[in-house]
Amino acid sequence: MSEPARHPGRRAGDRPGRVLRRTARRLAGAFGAALVLVSAPPGLPTAAAAPAAAGEVRPAAGSTVTAEYPVTLTIESVNKPTAVQNGTVTVSGHVTNGGKSVLKSARATVRKPWEGKPLTTRSELAGVVARTTPQGADGISLDSPQYALNELGPGQSQPYTLSVAVADLELTTEGVYELAVDVWGSTTDNQRNRPLGIARTFLPYNPTPTEAQPSKVTTLWPLVHAPVLAAQTLSDNDQTVPVLRDDSLATEFAPGGRLYELVETGSSLTGLTWVVDPDLLDTAFAMTKDYRVQKPGTAGNAAKEDNTVRGTGTAAATAWLEKLRAAVAKPGSQVVSLPYADPDLASIAHNAPELEGIDAALGKAATAGRLTVEGRLSVDTRADVAWPYQGYLDQRIASVAQRAGAGLVLVNGASMPESNTLKYTPSATRPIGNGQTALVADQVVTSLFEEDLATPQDQTLAVQRFLAETFAISRQEPQNPRGLLVMPPRDLTAGTAKVLAGALQTAQDGKWVEPVKLDALAGQVTPDPKANTTVPAPTDYPARVRDSELPATDLTATTQIQTDLDTLMQVLTLPQRVRGPFSAAMVRSLSTEWRTRASAGGVYREGVDQYLDELTGAVKVPPKRIITFAGDTGVLQVSVRNDLTQTVTNLKLVLSPSQPNRLRVELPAEELVLPASQSVTLRFPAEAKNNGRVSMTAQLYTTGPDPKPYGDPVVFTVQVTSVTNGVLYVFGGGLVLLLLAGLRFMRQRKRRVVRDDEGDAPLAPSDGPDGDSADGAPAEDPAGGPGDGDGPGEAARTPRDSSADGRDRATSDEKVGP
Repeated sequence: MSEPARHPGRRAGDRPGRVLRRTARRLAGAFGAALVLVSAPPGLPTAAAAPAAAGEVRPAAGSTVTAEYPVTLTIESVNKPTAVQNGTVTVSGHVTNGGKSVLKSARATVRKPWEGKPLTTRSELAGVVARTTPQGADGISLDSPQYALNELGPGQSQPYTLSVAVADLELTTEGVYELAVDVWGSTTDNQRNRPLGIARTFLPYNPTPTEAQPSKVTTLWPLVHAPVLAAQTLSDNDQTVPVLRDDSLATEFAPGGRLYELVETGSSLTGLTWVVDPDLLDTAFAMTKDYRVQKPGTAGNAAKEDNTVRGTGTAAATAWLEKLRAAVAKPGSQVVSLPYADPDLASIAHNAPELEGIDAALGKAATAGRLTVEGRLSVDTRADVAWPYQGYLDQRIASVAQRAGAGLVLVNGASMPESNTLKYTPSATRPIGNGQTALVADQVVTSLFEEDLATPQDQTLAVQRFLAETFAISRQEPQNPRGLLVMPPRDLTAGTAKVLAGALQTAQDGKWVEPVKLDALAGQVTPDPKANTTVPAPTDYPARVRDSELPATDLTATTQIQTDLDTLMQVLTLPQRVRGPFSAAMVRSLSTEWRTRASAGGVYREGVDQYLDELTGAVKVPPKRIITFAGDTGVLQVSVRNDLTQTVTNLKLVLSPSQPNRLRVELPAEELVLPASQSVTLRFPAEAKNNGRVSMTAQLYTTGPDPKPYGDPVVFTVQVTSVTNGVLYVFGGGLVLLLLAGLRFMRQRKRRVVRDDEGDAPLAPSDGPDGDSADGAPAEDPAGGPGDGDGPGEAARTPRDSSADGRDRATSDEKVGP
């Protein structure tokens, strides 16, 4: 009985064959990875090999380069991916001398499968991929055809092409066969004719394609991109102009761009499930009209003509949207809407599951996503689908997805592996409890398309392995078709998409695969009772995936944006201008796409926060230092400035003195209404008790049943110069002068009495106009100063009216300000 491929001892999160790949790298040593053999580990096509430097040999991953086996081979094309009766198979690739000696009398040959028997289990397929050196199980080299090779020095390479008749391969029955190419010859340091290296791939043989029921295969086709639509907008003749953080989508939407090619390739397939980020559609729609792009370094600033440039992608975005609408409208296709901006469920579940408002935000994102996709594409969509990062699931992630309304979860097979006792591949549909269903992607099949298949050898490896795996699955129980999920990565490249499309089309033409949309897989394929339905614990979540999560600090700061935004919304008369762009920007700050762009994500979140602070701070009390308040009572006048382009209301200004026992301030009678780009001065009646400085705090508050502080407080000083104390000084001084005048009067009277008692003494002359006596001496002044006049009827002089510190008093209606 057939069975799925097994990988005992693999660490959590390892893709198929990773352990083998690590072993191969150790064997390769300092050489590194270069040309890719078809015998690379399962599901891990490597990147294109860089050209070798002179004298440098860089063997293929998974191969063994020794003095005994110095040759590496690649299989770069198989002209007939599936064998047919009376047909011919043509294989081509390159031979590279990875050793230190010259290859002599070398020739490339095709091996006939061992005893003409097919590989009947998926474990046998994995076993073929794991081999690194020629073995007897690889079959017997044919005498014909052969490809004679030139003498190859160390590091030299030569292409080859071999065409072999299917009949010469002696395939006995339908199934998957190993197709191997090896090189025989000798080297200058070993003249023995021997096998020098080998490359392997798979060749399905299906002479009677109608006997088995095809597997139902659902393929996800992701259309996502890192957020570029900013919270800022620009007003132009009463029109709102969108602003983007960069113009990268102009290239993506144009022919040759990744998103363009994904739509172009996907439109040729049937039964495809398009997985779309609604934010991408909104951005594309915004680009169909005039839009602006931020200049570098201006992410947190209000958008203006001088810090933005005109976007260049209007025509490309318009054409791309029309192309996408036509593609998703094809019969049999389905559109799945991700929550708006594709928030990172795993980061939220692990780092902020109980964050206030997060469940409501995710629920709104799901609703907004569905409405956006249906509105932009004019199709029905399914919006209750959760796709955690790379499909890795644990109990916390499942819980957050459920609270957000996701009844269906897309899961990587590495998260829910099958038991070794299960001898077949179960269907993808798994009930996981709490009303949720998991669609578990086949781990090996999905891993074939995780990397960018940019080289011919990578592409051939992926296609032939996909055909082999799906063929083997369909023959496990021919009358009991399986339901499989193929889940490529979110950032599916254009080249890999074309390879996947070609593999799907070949398998469909071979009639062992039937493409179906997501609903058909989730609702019509009966779950297998023996399949694994256990959701892993959080401790089993792969550490390498957790390392790229958004930290709790970023998540908390992002949700704080909503609180600050709610406060701003209370005071705006046209809140719709700000609410929509900021609410969307807040969700974009949580996007899963920042996982591989951590630096750009940080800049985006910081820009959103700074811009909200700038908008909030545009309504403010201008800074003050010292203002003077003269008198017992009067008015303090304080200005409030509105630099926004709309009227602001529902605000009040409160002045709070640090010493209310010295300076009491009442609330102003008038309501606070701030016209756009204007200032308003408020009058606060005040009463002073004592002189001196009093610290004053001016704070704006929202009005309503739950007032909240708005913006930052402004602290300034009020210099109190009270009139009451100055008057007391004046009256006190006058009383002293009156007393002194009385004393002088008494003394002068005593003098007259003495003179009268002298009798015949001559009369003293009268005082002069300056108060001098007859003998020219000044008259005595009781206050220690010049005389004030010696007649009892002369009024005493009083000092002028002044404040205590000598400054002029401000009248009660005088404007007080800095």
